[in-house]
Amino acid sequence: MLTPTLLKWNDIIAFAKKGNPTPDRKVTKTDAEWRAQLSAEEYHVARQAGTERAFSSEMCSLLEPGIYACLCCDTVLFDASEKFESGTGWPSFTQPVKPNVIAYNLDESYGMQRVETVCNTCDAHLGHVFPDGPKPSGLRYCMNAVALKKVKQ
Repeated sequence: MLTPTLLKWNDIIAFAKKGNPTPDRKVTKTDAEWRAQLSAEEYHVARQAGTERAFSSEMCSLLEPGIYACLCCDTVLFDASEKFESGTGWPSFTQPVKPNVIAYNLDESYGMQRVETVCNTCDAHLGHVFPDGPKPSGLRYCMNAVALKKVKQ
């Protein structure tokens, strides 16, 4: 399920500065609906842009085949073939399954310049993307495991 378009860092910055790709669909719920659907930790990470503790999930070391979807709306985001062990304590991927499943926001919190990744369907906070991943893309999508769910193929 490899993406036909190889995204690179310049593409990510362009999306963050000039506008994100159009998603296939949008899911909108009230805050009360999200709170009812998600656990306290899931809500904190996905709806309040929180971060789970590093190395707190077994998902980091799971590298068997499969796909990963957004916990909030079931949008397929990543294929396990793009997953790698980054040593950071969070699941890492090199590419999304399609260029329009992730939206990008410049994040200048904590005195850093980063690019936040959110589900382009429901705006759930997923993590951040960095330009220090493996070739050929050079991207490292550093995701909160609690914002993802593995879907068996």
